[in-house]
Amino acid sequence: MCAEKKEMSFLDHLEALRWHLVRSVLVIGAAAVVCFLYPEIIFDKIIFGPTDQNFLTYKVLCKISHKIWNDDSLCITVFAFSLKNITMSGQFFTHMWISFLSGLIIGFPYLLWELWRFVKPALHDKEIKYIKGFVFYASALFFTGILFSYFIIAPLTIYFLGNYQVSLKVANEVTMDSYVSTVSNLTFATGIVFELPILVYFLTSLGLLSPAFMRRYRRHALVVILILAAFITPSPDISSQVMVAVPLYALYEISIFVSKYVVKKQKK
Repeated sequence: MCAEKKEMSFLDHLEALRWHLVRSVLVIGAAAVVCFLYPEIIFDKIIFGPTDQNFLTYKVLCKISHKIWNDDSLCITVFAFSLKNITMSGQFFTHMWISFLSGLIIGFPYLLWELWRFVKPALHDKEIKYIKGFVFYASALFFTGILFSYFIIAPLTIYFLGNYQVSLKVANEVTMDSYVSTVSNLTFATGIVFELPILVYFLTSLGLLSPAFMRRYRRHALVVILILAAFITPSPDISSQVMVAVPLYALYEISIFVSKYVVKKQKK
């Protein structure tokens, strides 16, 4: 095995990587085609879901409001904006883009698996043992971030920005492209952000990060998380910002544990 690794040239590695990428593209493309064929699910049920007052998040918030404060302070019942398309090809290209992004999200675990298959031959047995389960954990974190953003960040952002008015004389007519970009960008970006423990794992393995460093700057991280939560959820409602900040801080604490685990394994 070792002899085979040494015999592979740079071009051989590029050729191997090319086929891993080709297979990943085919899987993502196939998933994208399936998503393209069902716009009533991708758009009506998922993308435009947060514009419906019966959306799961709004129902839960309303129940919490009734149970804790005995009022409708968290109930969301009115959306003071309408969606429109202003370009001839707008809906078609939006359909294409969301289908591709949906295919990428669905095929993300397979993409990670192909990446793992490419890297694995170059690793030693101990290294393979340390990062066993990489595809599972990275995929789980990614989908957790996707769901967190879709059910928490995106609905709160849409409700606040969509209903925000500087004057009653100005009606909010949001373009479909603007709305779809907001939902898709927030959701996908949050999925990537939730890969923080995986990033910490590799940085710690390379000696670029330590649990002591992360603990030392925990307060600084908390400030950054609060600022990030305020930026992600432009709503001035403190409860909304806390709902976002708490999981992000929990993710940071999990990353400290991951870093500590790596250091402990390295010492052994």
